[in-house]
Amino acid sequence: MSTGRFPEGFLWGGATAANQLEGAYNEGGKGLSIFDMVSFIPKEERTSGIEMDVRSEQELNDLLAGKEGDNFPKRRGIDFYHRYKEDIALFAEMGFKTFRLSISWPRIFPNGDEQEPNEEGLAFYDQVFDELLKHGIEPLVTLSHYEMPLHLVKEYNGWTDRRLVDFFVHYAETVFDRYKDKVKYWLTFNEINVSTISPYIGSGILVDRVDHVEQAVYQALHHQFVASARAVKACHEIIPDGQIGCMLARMEVYPETCNPDDVLAALEEDQKNLFFTDVQVRGYYPSFMLQYFKKNNIQIEMLPGDEEILLQHTVDFLSFSYYMTMVASGSPDKAKEKGNFFSGITNPYLESSDWGWQIDPKGLRISLKKMYDRYQVPLFIVENGLGAYDTVEEDGSIQDDYRIDYLRAHIDQMGEAIQDGVELMGYTSWGCIDLISASTSEMSKRYGFVYVDQDDYGNGTLARSKKKSFDWYKQVIASNDIID
Repeated sequence: MSTGRFPEGFLWGGATAANQLEGAYNEGGKGLSIFDMVSFIPKEERTSGIEMDVRSEQELNDLLAGKEGDNFPKRRGIDFYHRYKEDIALFAEMGFKTFRLSISWPRIFPNGDEQEPNEEGLAFYDQVFDELLKHGIEPLVTLSHYEMPLHLVKEYNGWTDRRLVDFFVHYAETVFDRYKDKVKYWLTFNEINVSTISPYIGSGILVDRVDHVEQAVYQALHHQFVASARAVKACHEIIPDGQIGCMLARMEVYPETCNPDDVLAALEEDQKNLFFTDVQVRGYYPSFMLQYFKKNNIQIEMLPGDEEILLQHTVDFLSFSYYMTMVASGSPDKAKEKGNFFSGITNPYLESSDWGWQIDPKGLRISLKKMYDRYQVPLFIVENGLGAYDTVEEDGSIQDDYRIDYLRAHIDQMGEAIQDGVELMGYTSWGCIDLISASTSEMSKRYGFVYVDQDDYGNGTLARSKKKSFDWYKQVIASNDIID
């Protein structure tokens, strides 16, 4: 029987992003996005655990010119653009209360700096939202999920240019006004802290154009903070009953030992991770980050009124992705591992996924408790899941018990955190239908409850089929908790 730990109205569902899902990159008046330029690199040829950066003007021009054999999986996605009704019906069959998706900014403003939006792009999302609402599924919409228009990179070097604040706010106000009667839950920037490891994907920065990369990244982030706060203001004015949150790639950090040097190193890493939500939830730059800027010769240029905007227009809730925890050491000579998304020391107490991401369900409970203690605002887990190789059996079934085990363990710890007093709004499992991996552009790294017949090179029928985890998650939602 259900233990009843999850509150009535808990928002169970799944999460996706337009660039990994939609396809149709050159249909409906859409412009190119930054992720349209990230190609697939086979595992044996990768130089790191992630391959999603474009660093130079020359590299970007070469990608735009194209060459024989180019493979840009995010351009094709899984053809949600044409198959959204079929996919949403599957989500409804599982009982989704919410579905997290993103609006592709260049579908609405192909270049990003136009005044007039692309009506065909707006109409597409009208149809998607109508289909979701028809099935009783609340849309949870991310405004910017690694999909900024490529033109803004070429013309302005991304968010290094203050003018992008106005472009983004114009885009946000346009979609708020269009969908105010259909969408009540919004997020501003997906995993805003990713700019620190991928300036191109997080902020549209070509690093060969700047002299001081960290300076450029944190200036770009300041512009995003201001844009986010202004979007919050616009959302509250245009959609009075709406709620809008920020989104962080959460990295809980443990000290390697109880040596105070390790404890201090872990604390400082954790502060750097929570800096982003400090600004968006509390409304100001924390003192530890101002000291970091001073030590690293980083000077943030603020306009009059910026600090007031950040303070007055904080988010309604804090959403985050959770895939792994990290380990920090006070020893500068300690070797770093490349398996985790953010490189760190291997934790000997944890198992790892097929991609070397360490699996830590209890770390989710720790993180929920820590963030709720720090912020006292509702929390929302909008990404969590297991990327794994799936095998289709002779009878067509996919016996993904490993995924069920992973999700069961994490959902159990969520329930324990709620019992501990954490206010948790909902949970959207990442990649509820198989899609293109953000970090490696693979199709073979699968997260979904629904299998999609496509390989890393675009071969396959795109047929959808249910995995074993489909019925398991359906039961979780129906029961409002896991059932042993």
